[in-house]
Amino acid sequence: MSTNRQRIYGWQLGLLVAAVIIGIFASCLLPLVPRSVLLAQSSPDPRFGAVEAFRDPNAARDLNLGWERIIFYWAELQRNGPNDAWNIFHVEDGWLNDAALNGRQVVGLIENTPAWATDGMPGSGVPRGLYLPIDDPDNLWASFIRTLVKRYAGRVDHWIIWNEPDIEPPADGVQFDGSVADYYQLVKVAYLVARQENPRAVIHLAGLTYYHDLIYKRASYLQRYLDEAHQDSSAAARHAYFDVATLHLYFTSDSVYDITRAIADRLRANGLNQPIWIDETNAAPSFDPLNPWSNPTRSVTLDQQAAFIVHAFALGLAAGAERIGVYKLMDFPAYAPGFPAYGLIRADHSQRPAYAALKIVTTYLRDTRAARVSRSGSLDLVTLDRGPQTTRVAWSRGPSTTTLSLPAYAGTAKLISLDGSIHSIAAVNGKYALTLPAAHCDDPNYGCAIGGTPIILVEDAPARMEAASSIDAATATPGPSSTGASSTPSNIDLPIGAIVIGLGIELVLVIVVLRLRTPRHVSGRK
Repeated sequence: MSTNRQRIYGWQLGLLVAAVIIGIFASCLLPLVPRSVLLAQSSPDPRFGAVEAFRDPNAARDLNLGWERIIFYWAELQRNGPNDAWNIFHVEDGWLNDAALNGRQVVGLIENTPAWATDGMPGSGVPRGLYLPIDDPDNLWASFIRTLVKRYAGRVDHWIIWNEPDIEPPADGVQFDGSVADYYQLVKVAYLVARQENPRAVIHLAGLTYYHDLIYKRASYLQRYLDEAHQDSSAAARHAYFDVATLHLYFTSDSVYDITRAIADRLRANGLNQPIWIDETNAAPSFDPLNPWSNPTRSVTLDQQAAFIVHAFALGLAAGAERIGVYKLMDFPAYAPGFPAYGLIRADHSQRPAYAALKIVTTYLRDTRAARVSRSGSLDLVTLDRGPQTTRVAWSRGPSTTTLSLPAYAGTAKLISLDGSIHSIAAVNGKYALTLPAAHCDDPNYGCAIGGTPIILVEDAPARMEAASSIDAATATPGPSSTGASSTPSNIDLPIGAIVIGLGIELVLVIVVLRLRTPRHVSGRK
């Protein structure tokens, strides 16, 4: 080895040693990256999603969404007949590719009968040939499902069959004109064909509103569907031809838990145990100055919408819902003036407070292993076992402030506000003393339907679920209030610069090692 080469290698080796020493020294000086930062950087929790997240892919990434629902309109995909060219612009491949790249599972909702495929009303009519064998080309629904499922297999494996068939005349908004027997056949055909084309296909019942049956004093649509299945000797071996029950739950916080449990009980009573997804939930604000609702049927402020998002996801987990999704991520297309706007993001891309609330959910409710709700007359408390962490969510159910004493699992905790800000709180004598703000109960028809602003308490300690059902609470005088826990701003979350420095040191190490290992080519390029 020549003297010059020895000098070069000596210089490189010295640089490597120096970089290692700097890395060790820096690691001693830099505090550990907190778990909250790590959570924000990790892959999505598959349970939390939003309808049409593709409308704002940057927001979907920021929220760390695990799934999204996209509508596949039959009338748009095959506009002029079964042999018509597939409309690739209705659901763009780019949307599906972005979802896959960012760990979001896509769930397709199929509906909207083309005029050429029905003798009934375009959009809501029963498909022609529905009761023919599934391999008969005149069974237009079967032929469409075959093409659809085969085309998207691997990119879209979950399919919801139609939307809200329990909205029946004389109600407005009817989306399926057929009988319950027709809907059963629609699902059965979709199930059989989809499984032929894609063994991994998962068939969902349509999202049900639940309330329409109550209002019109009918037996539940789910039970009527299952009654049809009981008359079909082939249904039992295929669990009534569906894999997932789906719900749409809006505006009333407690109903998210109550209805989900009622549906689970209904399935068990019929010998079934399919998972339940809540693929739509929200409380559209009636008091948004940028999108006022002209004749609101509900009284909901922007802050109440944000509170509802946290309530709904916490209660959904406690009720055993497998997935929960908000309707919807963005107001696109923009709602007509005067109509309710549901998006977490307005059409002008400004964010409603509910956006920050969903980010709280995807950060501090993720990785839940078990969840339990405890209720008293004055409050709801949901305890979420997240392994090494515990999150507790509590809110007042009535018009009075409520003081709450919670057993501490650690000496300190983080108190998360609805805007995402973090404060620290210390336990006193093994307990956290909290004050829950009164709910707004000024809705003339529905009173305290949503409940108050929640407190979100996060501890770096395992949950003790056996103590989760114990509530030590007292109700104060009715009136507005704010969270009353004695707390100070927390410095738990560190600047991202500390992480960048560490990554920079690692990069130097990699470069040096590569230079040591890479042979020098004096001439010639590939």
